[in-house]
Amino acid sequence: MPAYISKLQRTLAMTQRQEEEMGILSFTTFFVSTIILSSFSEYSIALDTISETQTITENSTLVSKSGEFELGFFSPGRSTNRYVGIWYKDIPGQIVVWVANRQNPINDSSGILMINSTGHVVLHGQMSSVVWSASPTQSVQAPILQLLDTGNLVLRDEKDENSHNYLWQSFDYPTDTLLPGMKLGWDLKTGLDRRIVSWKSPDDPSPGDFSWMIARYNYPEGQTWKASNKYYRDGPWNGLRFSGDPELKPNSLFTFEFVNHKDEVYYIFHLRNESVKTRMVVNQTYGYIRTRYAWNPGTQSWDVFSSMPRDNCDGYGLCGAYGNCVIWEAPVCQCLKGFKPKGNFMDWSQGCVRNKPLSCHDKHSSGFVKISGLKLPDTTYTWVNASLNLKECKAKCMSNCSCTAYTNSDISGKGSGCAMWFGNLIDIRELQVSGQDLYVRLDASELGGDGEHAVIIGVVIVAVFVVVCGVVLLARYIRQIRTRKYLKDNAETSAIIKNVNNENQAENMDVIFFDLDKIITATCNFSSNNKLGQGGFGPVYKGTLEDGKELAVKRLSRNSSQGVNEFKNEVALIAKLQHRNLVKLLGCCLQGEEKMLVYEYMPNNSLDHFIFDETKSKLIDWSKRFHIISGVARGLLYLHQDSRLRIIHRDLKTSNILLDTEMNPKISDFGLARAFGGDQSEGNTSRVVGTCGYMAPEYAVDGLFSVKSDVFSFGILLLEIISGKRNRGFYHLHHTINLIGHAWRLFKEGRSLELVDPCLKDSSDLSEVLRSIHISLLCVQEHPEDRPSMSHVVLMLGGESTLSQPKQPAFSVSKNTVATDSSSSKQESVSTNEITVTLLEPR
Repeated sequence: MPAYISKLQRTLAMTQRQEEEMGILSFTTFFVSTIILSSFSEYSIALDTISETQTITENSTLVSKSGEFELGFFSPGRSTNRYVGIWYKDIPGQIVVWVANRQNPINDSSGILMINSTGHVVLHGQMSSVVWSASPTQSVQAPILQLLDTGNLVLRDEKDENSHNYLWQSFDYPTDTLLPGMKLGWDLKTGLDRRIVSWKSPDDPSPGDFSWMIARYNYPEGQTWKASNKYYRDGPWNGLRFSGDPELKPNSLFTFEFVNHKDEVYYIFHLRNESVKTRMVVNQTYGYIRTRYAWNPGTQSWDVFSSMPRDNCDGYGLCGAYGNCVIWEAPVCQCLKGFKPKGNFMDWSQGCVRNKPLSCHDKHSSGFVKISGLKLPDTTYTWVNASLNLKECKAKCMSNCSCTAYTNSDISGKGSGCAMWFGNLIDIRELQVSGQDLYVRLDASELGGDGEHAVIIGVVIVAVFVVVCGVVLLARYIRQIRTRKYLKDNAETSAIIKNVNNENQAENMDVIFFDLDKIITATCNFSSNNKLGQGGFGPVYKGTLEDGKELAVKRLSRNSSQGVNEFKNEVALIAKLQHRNLVKLLGCCLQGEEKMLVYEYMPNNSLDHFIFDETKSKLIDWSKRFHIISGVARGLLYLHQDSRLRIIHRDLKTSNILLDTEMNPKISDFGLARAFGGDQSEGNTSRVVGTCGYMAPEYAVDGLFSVKSDVFSFGILLLEIISGKRNRGFYHLHHTINLIGHAWRLFKEGRSLELVDPCLKDSSDLSEVLRSIHISLLCVQEHPEDRPSMSHVVLMLGGESTLSQPKQPAFSVSKNTVATDSSSSKQESVSTNEITVTLLEPR
């Protein structure tokens, strides 16, 4: 300071010009010095590291050594709150993978991240308050905070030669994203539970409803929870994968492992190529809750590698105790062998009960039946011994009256270990590939006496029969039968499509045969990347022909319940139907064992993808929804009245309404439709097929279907479009009625507008909305004769007809609360899944 004063005195003695020059120079020197010192205090010496003397503020960030990740302050979505987070540095859109203060945002730009004198990482907010902190596991001499190329933020001692000796790491406290090298599961020594929890919304990173974790049972398994209720199970780890995740298999993108010992239980995955970027995210949505993304540098976008849940059968406990969910069956819920439904087929929440109760008076009173191809049941009440083989496991289970099932705990190699279940078997589903064997305990009488001896005797008898009759002759006979059947089916189907009858030949010229090779090329050999959806009859793929024309290919599974008859039915019906609100059949493929239908491609997917999605529902305002409602009504009127044949669809629902580029609706999937000639407009069946929640009461109970049963389904569709809620998935906080009952209650009380989807508040035509609600209640009347025809519905929608007063609708009474551990949670878990009985949902 004295030198500075002396210099100032000398400057004052200079000439005025010298004074000005020196003044300018002094000011410039002081200003530049201040900037340099300020910058030095703001930014760390190494871009990926700060020490005790350095901070991260609004004007600075940490960047990992190779530039993969960046840490700093950010505001999510439309929020103005400030958070400290980590995101991909070189990917546009600021994809945040970790948030420090997710529950305690900062409201201004005062935030400072630093290491304090005790070695704690501290985030200060307004008035220097501590909004977040991280504590080291032990004392530290020279603490540094470093952002690694893995996306892991670590606190370590700079003087510690072991650079991997972390005193704290963000990987131990994940938010909504699982990165390569991050553990999902438990540190049993410290009690640390590493679980992935969704953001509340794109604007709010605080913990949402959904979480993914490893359940610490004797037989550990992956689980996804919605608040305090199980939502989806990955199933237990079977040595190769989680039992319920057949897609988790060796691939070119990443490796994975499951560690289970006395100190830790966790799942982890690692990249095969470090240049690849992939992440798993738990989303706050009601579609795909958990999604694995892979970055595609070519398209500069994130590709979906896999997602959960896949279909209705992934909903936890959909079929209740001892129920087996089979997505390609009708209904999807089936009882295991030796069991029967406890309730009715409309409500599988009660599950199944034994045909004959178990008794334990001796070792011969019960036995086991082998059921293959399953996702293993909930492992809450299990016992595991890794040293027992399968035979020893059976003996162990047999010796305990409470043991209800057993299997190998590890299926790698020839199989090993023993897992036993006690109590009810819950949340089982049948898998098309990579399912497991489960040995379920039954009364001996259900096994036909001594089950094992019966099987042995049966094998011997069959073997003797085959020898006596002659293997060659039997094989030739079977081959001839199959050949004749195949040729007959091909001939009949070809006759329908080509319409060899000359008088009708001109009408079906637009339906063509596609070569199997052309379909394989168009769908990239049925690549999973081209898969649009999965239903009861098989998957649907997007295809692109050589001329660039896009199409949708429904590939019927070989074990599909849609056989040749349903195939013929759909081809014959759609080929003859021409309406702007019906999906157009382009052709088919019938070659070898392959049966495929080729439709026009609908780029906007199906209606349910919009109205039941919190984000996408905002994209279709009331005018678009009313346009969809009117289009579906006109399409249904054409089926009932204006086509050459009277067509009853029998499975009208939101997932069967496809949307083209202009959001025009097209009714799809006629595999279950019935055609009538003349004045016939109704029929009955002993095989009730369709979707629970959409079926009219007379059809669901007595198998009676008519044009009025389609009208009932349209009424449900109308309520769902207006409210943005599923009829079967509807839950109200204050009463236990479904969507129909809720709409009826509001209608009677003059509060119908409370039914409307909140996102339609600013776009609704109130009179049009109220009229639509009124029409929907007329459509869902209990008795068919009280429902309007579709021609009357079209007139009412257009305001060209007066509206009669509806009576109390069908299915509008309060639902009985099911006695469970938590009645409300059980009700919700059952109702959030639409049960598709047989129908494939083409996309």
